[in-house]
Amino acid sequence: MSAPKLALLAALVIVNLAFVAAWVRRGREHPNRERPSAGDLLIGFITDFLDALGIGSFAPTTALYKLRGSPPDELIPGTLNVGHNGAAFLETLIFTTVVAVEPVLLASMVASATIGAWLGAGVVGRLPRRAIQICMGVALLIAAVFFSMANLGAFPAGGTAMGLGGWRFAVALGANFVLGALLSIGIGNYAPSVVLLSLLGLHPLAAFPIMMGTCGIVQPVAGLRFLKSGRFAWGPSLGLVLGGVFGVLLAVYVVKQLPLRVFRWVVIIVVTYAAVSMLRSAHAHRPSRPGR
Repeated sequence: MSAPKLALLAALVIVNLAFVAAWVRRGREHPNRERPSAGDLLIGFITDFLDALGIGSFAPTTALYKLRGSPPDELIPGTLNVGHNGAAFLETLIFTTVVAVEPVLLASMVASATIGAWLGAGVVGRLPRRAIQICMGVALLIAAVFFSMANLGAFPAGGTAMGLGGWRFAVALGANFVLGALLSIGIGNYAPSVVLLSLLGLHPLAAFPIMMGTCGIVQPVAGLRFLKSGRFAWGPSLGLVLGGVFGVLLAVYVVKQLPLRVFRWVVIIVVTYAAVSMLRSAHAHRPSRPGR
């Protein structure tokens, strides 16, 4: 295994150990925290099962939370980053050792997204409820568009390269910095990564280890800031962790392939409905004008 990939895996382990230690410490400070329900576990299982198959987990999870009415909208971004981290860690270990993407590109893309996520999580942790509702409503609509593009075969075909150089390398790093920041408000990075890297001439398969490696380190980094601010839901987060790990293992080692086109159309309908609902909630809570 190459030195950059070993460094990435070492960083993955270190940052996740720090994340777990912070979560345990936070739990000791709040002994009366809520426990995950059966619904929380099921959502974690389903969404991370879909994530391991290439559909993504953030948008479906947000949609399901919005449909059932909990956790509160302002806690969803933190819950996603904290709760889906267990599955992201597992997927990173699996996919970064299977797909032979160029190691320097992989490590650099993960580093740029991590910086973006750290800065982005700090901003999201201070946003008011309505701003988060608007951001997540837009994020869900963007996800629905990408899902539709995938089902209609509208993604760029991509090239055959497993690495990038020159200006393409610089563009990829800058774009992944932005995608890392957007993860903090619930915009998953797999579909945008596929489109971006394909347009730059990279093989579409290369997006998988880059996306998984990004999530594996970005989510605990962002999660550390959400743990510090307390802007996440305990029960749902634990449900995502416990259910999600089993979902990933089932998808990768047992199921391996499903008619994803059908799944995506179902997800598109649910996500679009949740996006409209989120934006309507934001509109209903808009500040009143003076004199009204």
